[in-house]
Amino acid sequence: MLDKRKFYINGQWVDPSQPNDLEVINPSTEEACAVISLGSQADTDAAVAAAKAAFIPWSETPKEERLAKVEKLADIYEARAEEMGQAISMEMGAPISMSKTAQQGSGSFHIRNFIRAFKKFEFERPLGPHAPNDRILYEPVGVCGLITPWNWPMNQVTLKVVPAVAVGCTVVLKPSEIAPLSSMLFAEFMDEAGFPAGVFNLVNGDGMGVGTQLSGHEDVDMISFTGSTRAGIAISKNAADTVKRVALELGGKGANVIFADADEKAVKRGAMHCFNNSGQSCNAPTRMLVESSIYDDAVESAKQAAEATAVDLSDKEGRHIGPVVSEAQYNKIQGLIEKGIEEGATLVAGGPGRPAGLNKGYFVRPTVFADVTEDMTIAREEIFGPVLSIMKFDTEEEAVKVANNTVYGLTNYVQTQDPARLRRMARRLRSGMVEMNGQARGAGAPFGGYKQSGNGREGGVWGLEDFLEVKSVSGWSDD
Repeated sequence: MLDKRKFYINGQWVDPSQPNDLEVINPSTEEACAVISLGSQADTDAAVAAAKAAFIPWSETPKEERLAKVEKLADIYEARAEEMGQAISMEMGAPISMSKTAQQGSGSFHIRNFIRAFKKFEFERPLGPHAPNDRILYEPVGVCGLITPWNWPMNQVTLKVVPAVAVGCTVVLKPSEIAPLSSMLFAEFMDEAGFPAGVFNLVNGDGMGVGTQLSGHEDVDMISFTGSTRAGIAISKNAADTVKRVALELGGKGANVIFADADEKAVKRGAMHCFNNSGQSCNAPTRMLVESSIYDDAVESAKQAAEATAVDLSDKEGRHIGPVVSEAQYNKIQGLIEKGIEEGATLVAGGPGRPAGLNKGYFVRPTVFADVTEDMTIAREEIFGPVLSIMKFDTEEEAVKVANNTVYGLTNYVQTQDPARLRRMARRLRSGMVEMNGQARGAGAPFGGYKQSGNGREGGVWGLEDFLEVKSVSGWSDD
């Protein structure tokens, strides 16, 4: 079992101020694979103090020098990609083939995209020709507390750490205590890249402990959090007393609107997207809205897709899904599947219990419900498991109404061959992102949502701007 009790504070791996061990559980085996420490107030304070002391010199470091550090980080990350893939698979259960590609690959993808955006970013800009002596300055917000989830560990760590340090902020990272090993490996990368002491710090802990300590800390200027809406609300309330900036990337309940003229692979593609990463993605298309004339065929296609989705151990190579991350997550999903049956949805694939042949580990059967109505729990709550709810609509107006009938607004999906309808739907859906006809959004596109899916945007130039203050200056002279 790995011993990962130390924290990375002020450029050093240090022991926790007091012992508070927590085992990291491999969700495929339900056995401990590592032990970490949960930090105390003293550990949080030490990390914040190191970040505060490093902020002024780092923020005043020339842009070219900060860029060079990030470019070195990218090279190290890619050279050690195999280690990262292994760590993610072990800690949170992503199948090793997926972990070595999509999971770890999301990290290098974001680092490289930020490098491209950063090179072009202008930190000093004229207000306009009408005010020749006015300048707009973009300056780093300060010390940032970064709280990241377990479902896409490196996706979220790189979306926060890299833009923050690139623009001149210093950071304290609190990764999920359920899946901290990849973040501790990332801390090794940051150290190897030569970032000055205090620029990057890592303290493990849970939400009630280190998470709360960071969000309420008077010397933390900003919190960037990805996780549940419930936790995001608590963080916002705790941060209010110090009036710090809070950026939130929260839950989702994405609608995938499939019109009768959709391409023949639309239903299968949507179901597989829902099941990807064992359903543990905030932007998963978990509500499939299907036009009435093709509804029965769509239900059958989704059923076939679920039955064709293999489930197996995370350390096995192949195109299967792995376990969900923890016993608590497994129990929550099982309860919601039971709720769907109880409330009258038609179970057409999957259902309660583990898949055949897997009597240990947090494995969930890919599940499809049909005849789901808007008032059902499975249509309203974020399940965060491989569970698809199919609903019927008759008109475009009805589809928009049902899609928008949610407290969330992260990602929606549209499948139709009518260009005018695509444009109408894109404008009318109340979400931060809309993906159409299976086309992924481009590199550097902003990620974030409306309503209870959060605020702020991550990725590309928008991700850089999230960690910057805007200063307006008059009387400027370049002489």
